[in-house]
Amino acid sequence: MDKLRIVGGHRLSGRVEVSGAKNASLPAMAASLLTDQPLLLDNVPAVWDSSTMRRLLTELGAQVTNDAPHRMEIAVPSVRSFEAPYELVKTMRASVLVLGPLLARHGRARVSLPGGCAIGARPIDLHLKALEKLGATVHIEHGFVDVSTEGLHGAEIYFDNVTVTGTENVLMAACLARGETLLANCAQEPEIVDLAKLLARMGARIEGAGTRTIRIAGVERLQGAEHRVIPDRIEAGTFLVAGAMVGGEIEVAHCQPDHLTALLEKLTEMGVDHQAGDGRVRVEAGARLRAANFRTLPYPGFPTDMQAQLMTLLTQAEGTSLVGETIFENRFMHVAELNRMGAHIRLDGRTAVVKGRTPLSGARVMATDLRASACLVLAGLVAQGQTLVDRVYHLDRGYERIEEKLARLGAEIERLKQ
Repeated sequence: MDKLRIVGGHRLSGRVEVSGAKNASLPAMAASLLTDQPLLLDNVPAVWDSSTMRRLLTELGAQVTNDAPHRMEIAVPSVRSFEAPYELVKTMRASVLVLGPLLARHGRARVSLPGGCAIGARPIDLHLKALEKLGATVHIEHGFVDVSTEGLHGAEIYFDNVTVTGTENVLMAACLARGETLLANCAQEPEIVDLAKLLARMGARIEGAGTRTIRIAGVERLQGAEHRVIPDRIEAGTFLVAGAMVGGEIEVAHCQPDHLTALLEKLTEMGVDHQAGDGRVRVEAGARLRAANFRTLPYPGFPTDMQAQLMTLLTQAEGTSLVGETIFENRFMHVAELNRMGAHIRLDGRTAVVKGRTPLSGARVMATDLRASACLVLAGLVAQGQTLVDRVYHLDRGYERIEEKLARLGAEIERLKQ
């Protein structure tokens, strides 16, 4: 199992380019199951989750080729299997995104109940209730969801809770349903909008993506298309926090600043200087950081995927901060590791109380999930001495060569192969 070795205290400066969004590339790849024509995707990040989705699509019968780095052509002229096996789904919850496309185009899907990071219960009951309203029959047995239909039809669907993958799954299924579908209380994330743009290029008729209400007029078939995946807003945010912690001046390039509004507003509140331009954000460390309170919320609120990283920054801010986690019940597992490095963080239910301006010291720590991995790397950058981050396969799920990018900015960081 690989480790990252980090020696803290090195000032960061320079320019870093953001990769494509993992959470946009995965539904885009799954959308290939909706057509028998090739889908050409550009800006697909070279991360483990992309590789896992590629393996899953190949298992189902897709032909996947790469003619250049980050470019992927996926063709599914026919499906060899309707089953997403446990061995793949257990490592990545987004595997459930094949459920809607398989059902819509082929009338059947059998998907293992999903896994992924151990950050809390993320049931797919909202997906299944919505698919039943579209005309699907659902059976759950032996750890698998078996869904079939004689033909999907439009329906009015209200999501009891905001769900990103649920919105994406049902959106894809409704594109090939007969009649009009109305989805209410939808997720509004940029990744939803990106998927809708891809589906529109494939011939889908969609209105309202990025709002709480989406209307889909079903079509008989979808065609192939070319699409460039949006930049990863969470990777961009992680580098902005790194710059605020130990940076001189860092330019985060190939990003979309309007996707980062909640984080940028919080950095401003903390006293971090930054300037946003066309496809870039420049951040400069300097003034003493101030404490700030925040809680995670569905987009456009503060993203849960940036909670651990900003909490690490708050350990270096003057005063006491309160961090509320409203999305996942187990997303404070990084707190114990940060405290081992010298942080003073106390948990009170789903609120973390962070006492700031505490010096961190290097230690051997263990990553428990994807974003916890990133926060421990950030802590290592500012800590005195050496930090060893174990189980960085979590990090590799969503960050493309993060150690190489940080090293080019001036960090002393290396991967230790096991």
